[in-house]
Amino acid sequence: MQLRIEKSNQLKPLPEDESKLGFGIHFTDHMFLLNYDEGEGWHDARIVPYASIPLDPAAMVLHYGQEVFEGLKAYRTPEGNIQLFRPEENFKRLNLSNERVCIPQIDEQFALEALKELLKIDERWVPHNVGTSLYIRPFIFATDAHVGVRAGAHYLFIIIMSPVGAYYAAGLAPINIYVERKYVRAVKGGTGTAKTGGNYSASLKAQQLANLQDCAQVLWLDGIDKEYIEEVGAMNVFFVIDDKVITPSLEGSILSGITRKSSIALLQSWGYTVEERRLSIKEIIEANRNGTLKEAFGTGTAAVISPMGLLRVDDEDIIINNREIGPISQRLYDELTGIQRGTLQDTYGWITPV
Repeated sequence: MQLRIEKSNQLKPLPEDESKLGFGIHFTDHMFLLNYDEGEGWHDARIVPYASIPLDPAAMVLHYGQEVFEGLKAYRTPEGNIQLFRPEENFKRLNLSNERVCIPQIDEQFALEALKELLKIDERWVPHNVGTSLYIRPFIFATDAHVGVRAGAHYLFIIIMSPVGAYYAAGLAPINIYVERKYVRAVKGGTGTAKTGGNYSASLKAQQLANLQDCAQVLWLDGIDKEYIEEVGAMNVFFVIDDKVITPSLEGSILSGITRKSSIALLQSWGYTVEERRLSIKEIIEANRNGTLKEAFGTGTAAVISPMGLLRVDDEDIIINNREIGPISQRLYDELTGIQRGTLQDTYGWITPV
């Protein structure tokens, strides 16, 4: 497939202060688009100036939510080069999400090559400061002008990019987490394993409740028993109990995180015992009471590693590691960000140069 490139005649000013980028606020000069029409397949690959998208009011995505997305980052090395962290895993997962919500499969290798071209065109947007990166958002949605429940016949695949700082304003400081007992995010057999917008809209009510209790995120329990830990709104989760690192197993309702997968590989290479299994909130409460709960942290592309300082469970506050960053959380953060930014050697083959 040929890639058509149309460069902007008027470039935007870059953000003046890289220390105040925030997250998802600024967007680069260009974007990638690819159309799908039934009978023709994916076609008309192009990089064009960033602009609004014309969309029919009857577009099926607006009524039935047939949409998937991904999130990955480009990093600036100390030498000024640009590199990606395991991007092939993101496009592989995008296709898994596509399969779940009946969107046609994309050519993963072509998508990666198109992203590289987009990055070369907009390379000036990749920030230089430590702790910053260029967030990349690929997404696909149904565009059919049709009111009626069915899979679409027409889709638009877009990649946009945004220079970002830390996902949480507090950076690497441990955050407060609200354990949700009433609402559920996903169940086995649902769309929890797909990265689709509906999962996130389902989380908003509980997130509002968490914010009212001075908590940054919601810890979701399973949808059947409301007892077993699943994931945090934007992250997979890990708990250090005694000398073991435990994370909920992927049983059909949890997103398979790329940072989660990378963290497990690192921990095992360092000699830690990592258990992927069902983990109840009762076990966490008991581990806290008997002094064996050492650390808790989330993993995800946006925050990389996010230590948890407090779990609010019903009327009980569980303080974790005196609200300080634990040694495992810190080591994982240092290793992952070091590999991503090119200050540590990549011995796993995770880095893709641009």
